[in-house]
Amino acid sequence: MAVQLNHTIVLSKDKRASATFMAEILGLPEPGSFGPFVTVQPSNDVTLDFMDTDEEIRGQHYAFLVSEAEFDEIFGRIKERGLDYWADPGHGTPGEINTRDGGRGVYWDDPNGHALEILTRPYGSGSS
Repeated sequence: MAVQLNHTIVLSKDKRASATFMAEILGLPEPGSFGPFVTVQPSNDVTLDFMDTDEEIRGQHYAFLVSEAEFDEIFGRIKERGLDYWADPGHGTPGEINTRDGGRGVYWDDPNGHALEILTRPYGSGSS
């Protein structure tokens, strides 16, 4: 069997609210439950398992490869909610998207400070 990422734990202050936020923005099915986790299931068989913590959360980065149509839908939901967004991971270009590799990409933060990203072309796959 080839090595594949199966799941990752996403720390949060409110696992249900955080998982619901991600699922709604990305247009994914309603979160499920597994043991102490609230799970979000993208289409590639990896789960994001949200877990509550009282400790300080160090923001992580989660990037999602999407189609052009999905980008439009997700970006529309980001704007509808009035969320801040950036063209870069360092938050240096607010209110813009990027066009790296001939595609489109955008970054925004979840309620716990995790950096979320959608992109339509994998990095290194085309012209910059």
